[in-house]
Amino acid sequence: MAPFKNRLDKIIDRLVSDELLSNSGLGNEIGFYIFDYPPEYEMEIREHIQFVLRQLPKRKPDLRFKHINLFELILHYLKSRNLLERVLDIQSQKGDEELVKALKGPLDAKKMAKEFVDLVPPDETDLVLVSGVGSAYPMLRSHNLLNNLHHLMEDTPLVMFFPGVFTGQGLRLFGKLKESNYYRAFQLVI
Repeated sequence: MAPFKNRLDKIIDRLVSDELLSNSGLGNEIGFYIFDYPPEYEMEIREHIQFVLRQLPKRKPDLRFKHINLFELILHYLKSRNLLERVLDIQSQKGDEELVKALKGPLDAKKMAKEFVDLVPPDETDLVLVSGVGSAYPMLRSHNLLNNLHHLMEDTPLVMFFPGVFTGQGLRLFGKLKESNYYRAFQLVI
């Protein structure tokens, strides 16, 4: 737990750093960052994100930041399209497998990326924090969403809290699922 706690303690300083907020030193890459963690620390991460959200205005009062929980984003999207009740019926009558099939179209990563930037307009936001990756799986795959956000987020840094392993070349959700190629992000803290 000590190395994990040390990494948690570095998050706020990194988030308010001029380097992160100005996307400097990234070699023309967009400022997408991953904070990967062992899935068994999910509750600690949730608590720490709430702590971070309370501390950011104190540390950098003029910082315009948003937090998006991907599972809540999905619920918001389905409700706004009057699909939530139908989706719940599919799940209860036909099961999880049919639910995932039924959601492929409505929760397409391109559509969700557009919904994401509608809620978090890049020109009105200095930093975006993303959580709920594990809860959103398998309805929404984080690497697909990130790929579709690249051209939409402009110069706004995005930090994803990821329950699994980020190797710098790919993401392995829960540390167990097959690695998804994703190399366009950087480790938030080591």
